[in-house]
Amino acid sequence: MTAERHAELAALIGAWLPNQRFFAGKGREGTLSIAPLTDLPAAHPVTIWTARVDYADGDPELYQVPLVTRDAPSAHLDHVLIGTVETDDGPRWVYDALHDKEVTPAWLAGMRDDSAGGPVRFVRYAESPDDIPVNEPSLVLTGEQSNTSMVFGDVAIMKVFRRLHTGINPDIEVQAALTKLGARHVPRLLGAVEADLDGIPSSLAMLGEYMTTATDGWELAKTSVRDLMAEADLHAEEAGGDFAGEAERLGEAVAEVHADLATAFGTREASADELAERAGAMHGRLERAVEIVPDLAPVAPALGAAYDAVRTLSDAVTVQRIHGDLHLGQALRTVTRWVVIDFEGEPMAAMEARREFDSPLRDVAGMLRSFEYAGHHRVIESGFDQQLNYRAGEWSTRNRDAFLTGYARAAGADPRQHAVLLRAFEADKAVYEAVYEARNRPTWLPIPLASLTRLATDEGQGS
Repeated sequence: MTAERHAELAALIGAWLPNQRFFAGKGREGTLSIAPLTDLPAAHPVTIWTARVDYADGDPELYQVPLVTRDAPSAHLDHVLIGTVETDDGPRWVYDALHDKEVTPAWLAGMRDDSAGGPVRFVRYAESPDDIPVNEPSLVLTGEQSNTSMVFGDVAIMKVFRRLHTGINPDIEVQAALTKLGARHVPRLLGAVEADLDGIPSSLAMLGEYMTTATDGWELAKTSVRDLMAEADLHAEEAGGDFAGEAERLGEAVAEVHADLATAFGTREASADELAERAGAMHGRLERAVEIVPDLAPVAPALGAAYDAVRTLSDAVTVQRIHGDLHLGQALRTVTRWVVIDFEGEPMAAMEARREFDSPLRDVAGMLRSFEYAGHHRVIESGFDQQLNYRAGEWSTRNRDAFLTGYARAAGADPRQHAVLLRAFEADKAVYEAVYEARNRPTWLPIPLASLTRLATDEGQGS
């Protein structure tokens, strides 16, 4: 490609990139540069590009932009048109390649063949090449925020990491280890794509088992709440859509995943200095949150005291690899079991931070917060009503308790016995939620504020 056409393509990507949901630099001034990473053999020319954005006020960001070039416009790809470029043979139409069903099999073919030549390496984790569904059509899922995922038939799902980081993505690292272990509550890892970034093997994409019959836990929980709200006089345990049994089974599944992670990656005890550092970080987040959400000020002293209590824990705190961003949307209910997905960790955290050992109670707290949201979402959507709010609280309490009971049975230890740490983790998560809601969904702010009021006076039973 000539320098002129390279600049022409860079201008197209520069105009397209800020409008994508996965782009983290919205509203910031930056300088874009692009570079071709590799070409893929496909029905139409496909090139994986990297787009680097340099900022005057922060670290650069690197994005993966796979593009397909066609010699005629394609109506079914109009929604992902990047633009047109002039070539010696006339104009060419450039599209986001991940939406082009005629070229996406190239990724699977590479994994099937375990292709290792060139700057991009395709790795097959599946035992047999036949497990890679090269001949199945792809369908891009619409719910992704930070990546692009597509389903191939009803067999496999490929997640393409849009924002790139150096190092192997924790989702691949964890699922590879748990697949080898034969873990029951995670999808099998089938393949991955990687390349060297700054001389370090780094992840571009992963292919995993697709849970065909699965429904995510958030949708199931919302249905249960809807059914309860439709019954004027029934308690949560009396409604036809009672979720407590599923919440309990989900608790068992999460405990088993934690046990598998401990087997695969080991455990250790956190030092007193680590606990003090964790408490200090929680204090810092709370102080910044109060500046953004003044409504937190009345409960801030009590929350700070809850964080301080972490510094004085006398019992050993075991840490290990955890999920890191666990909520009901990360759990799928199949016809036979619960499955936990997406071990990528907190999307805004640095890659190394996502690999750090932490207490499994952090994941438990994340799920407790998710039950709180599921219970109260109808109150927010339908307008506050005291009766609805009471029933939402009843649903949340019942299912939080059920989850903890299931977790305790499978783990052999009840999270509620570690009330100080569990309370601190849940409060820290709710503080994060308060900032998010204030900035993005102000009408939802009452959910974390009500929880923080409870946590400020509670002794942290986690229920």
